[in-house]
This record gives sequence, structure tokens and C-alpha cells, in this order.
Amino acid sequence: MKALFDKVSARCSRITTEAYSTSFSLGIRLLAKKFHAPVYAIYGFVRLADEIVDSFHSYPKAALLKGFREQTYAAIAGRISLNPILNSFQETVHTYHIEMELIDTFLDSMEMDLQQQCYSRSLYEQYILGSAEVVGLMCLRVFTEGDHAQYAKLQQPAMKLGAAFQKINFLRDVKADSQELGRLYFPGVNLDHFTAADKQQIEKEIGADLKQAIDGIRRLPAGARKGVYLAYAYYVVLFNKIKNLPPQKIMTERIRVANSHKIGLMLQTMVVGLPGK
Repeated sequence: MKALFDKVSARCSRITTEAYSTSFSLGIRLLAKKFHAPVYAIYGFVRLADEIVDSFHSYPKAALLKGFREQTYAAIAGRISLNPILNSFQETVHTYHIEMELIDTFLDSMEMDLQQQCYSRSLYEQYILGSAEVVGLMCLRVFTEGDHAQYAKLQQPAMKLGAAFQKINFLRDVKADSQELGRLYFPGVNLDHFTAADKQQIEKEIGADLKQAIDGIRRLPAGARKGVYLAYAYYVVLFNKIKNLPPQKIMTERIRVANSHKIGLMLQTMVVGLPGK
């Protein structure tokens, strides 16, 4: 009956992904079917940790995150967990040989969020590495299916894609991060006097990340290409909306892309595929 529990665990990871992220859920639908369960598992794992530090304000976050880390280690070591999200994640870790270094680096960044600090350039880069870039590498381990040479060639673009997604999220969530969570991720920026020049410098950095990322997406295995591109396309639309707004606007509201627009992007990607260079 372990197979039934594993099936239930995979379903829990899928439900978690679909509940929390329309954009990533649509992207996963365009992946080859064999990639669905492992990518849902990675997203479910990441989402649980992120919820601890971002949402559980009335609970002991540090203790919860410490326990989650210990449960993650135990799940991977024992190849099972009664937490269905961790059970599906450990299976993905073992199947695709995801390194513990990636998992530790991710959890370390989640711990950084507990400190509610202003980030220097070095801390900013360290945080993005753990919170986003290594998640891209976990997914790349899945997509390359043990092809170490292909993984090495696509490693840098995968990291840049994760970094771009995270930095766009920072801009989208700058109001909530700064006013509700007490976090200032962008180094050297005073949000009390957030200028157009500050915003343009951040956008320039994101643009460079996106440029490197799209080259890697084009070189992904065929079964991963459209799904990853759809997530990229959604973030480009969101980024362009943010670019067209003054700093004061993003400081007062969270910018969104309508679900109807996301579905339109999915249909376009299904029919047309990736644009040419």
C-alpha cells in the first residue's frame, strides 16, 4: 500500500501548487507528463518553507522552520515521511539525484527571512542564490534526467531564470515586503525615497538575467521547453507592466497579470511554441 500513499503524496504536492500559483501550474501543464509529479514535488516543498517565514505570523516561525529542516533531512535519509509533501519531495530527490547542497542553500535563505533585515549586496546575492537560483537547479536536475553534461551547460541560464523571477517578485511585492514583513531586499535603496533611477537600475539587472535565461530555455530538452517558456513569458508580461509604472505605484499596490491573460499565453505557447531568436 506504500504505492497508494506515494500517489496521495504526489496529489498533495499538485494541489498545493495549484492552490498557490496559477502561473506555475499552467507552466507545469505544458511540461512532458513525466515531469509533472517531480516539479509539483519541488514546488510543494519550496512553498511550505516559504509559507512558514512569510505567513505564519502568530506561530513560532524559527521553531517551525527548524522542525521542517529536520523533517526534510529525516525524509530524505529514511526515504519516507508522514508529511505527504516531504514524502513526494524525497522521492524526487532520490530519483533525480538532487544534491543536499541545493536543499541546504534553499533552507538557509529561508532562515535569512526570519531576521527581517536590510540586505547588503552580498546578502542580497546570497539570498537570491538560495531562494531562487538553486530551485531552478533542482528543476534542471529533473529536466536533464541524469545527463550531467547537459546539466552543466544549462546550469548558468537556469540560475539566471530563477534570479529574474525572484527579482521581479521583489518589485511586485515591495509594498508587502517592506511595510508588512519589514524586509528591504534591494541593496542601497531607500524605499522612503524610491526613485525612478533606483527602479531603472533594478530593471536593468533583471533584463540582463532574462536575456541569459531565454538562451538556456531554447536549449532545454524538448519535454521541458514549452512549460518553462510559459513561466518565463508570464514573468516578462508582469515585468513589462511594472516597468511602465512609476515607483510610487508599485509602492502602493501589488501588480498582477489577469488569469485570462495567463491562459492566453498558455494557448499561444501551445500553438506557436517559443519565438525565434
